[in-house]
Amino acid sequence: MAIVSNTFLTYSAKGIREDLSNVITNIAPEETPYSSNIGRENVSNSLYEWQTDTLASAAANAQLEGDDVASFDSVTATVRMQNYAQISRKTIILSATEEVVNKAGRRSELAYQIAKRGAELKRDQEYVMLNGGIAVAGDSTTARVTASLGAFVKTNTDKQTNGADPSYTTLPTSARTDGNVRTFTETILKNVIQKVWSAGGTPKILMCGPVNKQRVSGFSGIASSRFNIDGGAKPATLVGAVDIYVSDFGNVQVIANRFQRERDAWVIDPDYAKMTVLRPYQQVELAKTGDAEKRMLIVEWGHKVLAENAHGLAADLITS
Repeated sequence: MAIVSNTFLTYSAKGIREDLSNVITNIAPEETPYSSNIGRENVSNSLYEWQTDTLASAAANAQLEGDDVASFDSVTATVRMQNYAQISRKTIILSATEEVVNKAGRRSELAYQIAKRGAELKRDQEYVMLNGGIAVAGDSTTARVTASLGAFVKTNTDKQTNGADPSYTTLPTSARTDGNVRTFTETILKNVIQKVWSAGGTPKILMCGPVNKQRVSGFSGIASSRFNIDGGAKPATLVGAVDIYVSDFGNVQVIANRFQRERDAWVIDPDYAKMTVLRPYQQVELAKTGDAEKRMLIVEWGHKVLAENAHGLAADLITS
């Protein structure tokens, strides 16, 4: 094949209109499984508190008929727990011209960026609550930090011998010590679930990263797999994922989370955790100092673990 001499081609042409789709593709994940499952609560101070208590151990309680009371059972005080609210924000600045020019995929650049930053704030909150940060009081040069689930949970854990649980009484300011990683096994998971149940919790969710979510799918205690081997009018299918782990202490929903550490697998009772709000999400218009629009999205929030022993952790898991 050959091109006839003097054929005018698009390579030389001027004024060809662009073909720019009016759809903006963004597959960055927005799912936040932990914060979506736990509760919400408003607080009125940057340091907020709550109380925990427990019952005495069960005992063989037999008394003499007609016996008098010569001594009394001791009274144990409640434990006053604490955490801090932290400030999270996202900022936007764009020229006034950018807002009025004709754009593909959105009419208002400002509205588009505000929506995008709002989704980013939610992802940041999920990350903070699950990635091991400790409570920080803050001062004029240090930001306040709310303690993560990893800083709270110190009881129902299965970890390597060179790992260590956090140590605290009322305020979780001690970080977990990570140990050498090992393969996530069903034995580890069973141990954590049993510890949670023995402590009085009700294991409801197993939350892990994508690598260990696939490992869980190979455990023997999964719910029955779904098959269509005959096919019939439909193509044969095999569902190779596990959504429910059937434990000796109830069914546990298995959820993958992109924003937690892969080395952690959390056994959670979402009834005993909350995200607190001191100042709700706000869009603030900042002072105009030139030919640009300035916005700030801000929220002051925190993390409350009502009972750390309602949850459990399979720690020090391999990440690949």
